[in-house]
Amino acid sequence: MRNPFRRSVEQALDASRTALASDLIAALGEQNVLWRAEDLIGYEYDATIDRRRPDAVVFPSTTEQVSAAIVIANAFGVPIVPRGSGTGLAGGAVPIMGGVVVVLTRMNRIVEIDPRDRVAVIQPGVINLRLQDECAKYGLLYAPDPSSQRICTIGGNIATNSGGPHTLAHGSTVNHVLGIEVVLPDGRVTYLGSRVPDAPGIDLRGVFVGSEGTLGIVTSITVRLQRQPEAVRTMLAIFESIEIASEAVSAIISGGVIPVALEMLDQEIIRAVEPRLHVGYPLDAGAVLLIEVEGLRESVEADAQYVVTACREMGAREVRTAESEAERARLWEGRKGGIGAIGAISPNFYILDGVVPRTQLPKVMAEVMRLSAEAGFRCANIFHAGDGNLHPNIMFDELVPGATQKVLDLGGAIMRLCVDSGGSITGEHGVGLEKRSYMEWIFSAADLEAQQRIRDAWGTGERFNPCKILPTGHGCGAGHEAEIRQHLATPGVYV
Repeated sequence: MRNPFRRSVEQALDASRTALASDLIAALGEQNVLWRAEDLIGYEYDATIDRRRPDAVVFPSTTEQVSAAIVIANAFGVPIVPRGSGTGLAGGAVPIMGGVVVVLTRMNRIVEIDPRDRVAVIQPGVINLRLQDECAKYGLLYAPDPSSQRICTIGGNIATNSGGPHTLAHGSTVNHVLGIEVVLPDGRVTYLGSRVPDAPGIDLRGVFVGSEGTLGIVTSITVRLQRQPEAVRTMLAIFESIEIASEAVSAIISGGVIPVALEMLDQEIIRAVEPRLHVGYPLDAGAVLLIEVEGLRESVEADAQYVVTACREMGAREVRTAESEAERARLWEGRKGGIGAIGAISPNFYILDGVVPRTQLPKVMAEVMRLSAEAGFRCANIFHAGDGNLHPNIMFDELVPGATQKVLDLGGAIMRLCVDSGGSITGEHGVGLEKRSYMEWIFSAADLEAQQRIRDAWGTGERFNPCKILPTGHGCGAGHEAEIRQHLATPGVYV
């Protein structure tokens, strides 16, 4: 017999959700609110395996609507979870404690591109690649270029301080955001930063970038643009093993030339990419480095020659240079399509995001492969070698009993390896739900308390994106760990 008390509680919760939806519809319009159970399923998860159904989903198109949604959520005492395209790889957009998911994809206007001041003003739902394409019309460039740039939003890039292949020379998102309009936890609107560099006062803009939606919601963004380079040279260095290629990474940079991009693809990735995309990667290579230098024509030629020489001295069997823009685009197509190609050779894969010092790459990569083989899994590596930002992709089949948990355990061991090697648990994907328990590996209790105090000072408590980043928090202590690690057993990417 069903417990009558539980039934009455469920009825009360349903009534509360209905009232919440009614208020949201009154403020934003029925076309901008989802609240029926069947409509909420697509917003239970992002590009990870964590899952929880929200109480409602809203699609604001103005700052005022974002503010209204926050005020209403506060009145009902439910959390607010910001969301972009849902491409996050650490569970940052999962409404793990329910609440209102605020989807920002309809705030997708490029408000202004100013080629004289080299700034752009955009809304958070603008797709990264769309901004790149629009800037190119003015001979300008927005430098951060995550591999998911065809679908990820600038707002999402701000949440995790995203990087990309060209982070090595140009820096990550925080280096290119000048100012942001933010809706605060009480619904008020403020502006952090300035349209010009080096705004006076405490850099709250810098605090906000990378905060993963825990401090408020961005509704307008002013970004720094730069001129497209006069000349670019793109090279493919071919090595017999990933260890030899790893040794070459430090050798290239130690000579004083900083490539704008220095990417590594191992044999598993090459054999996944080449038969499908036909970009010119040699199938018998142990690993390749995709290297790019840019700048003034004279300096680029000298830098490219240095890179070629350094790679050969470090054991490259061949170094190819793209002779045309079309050839360059093909080489980059292989890099950008590498993660997707894994889906053609494995039913499931788990993407990791760790960082190690460049000098530790040979040792760490050898250990990653040993740990993977020991656990019985193949591992494909495609990553930003220049700044030591690793992305091991552990391939598995979720239909094999116990495989998912074994993969998660292996991921934890690889993250521990990164930390023990002097590195960190994330380079660009964020902490989210996935790695919050690992924060104690790199921060003391006092460090974590200081970070919690920042959240408290902003007045978010656990109302904004609860249970993300920090391993402790109001209402998200150890007792909730089992609750916030509900893994979704569906084919696809496991993060």
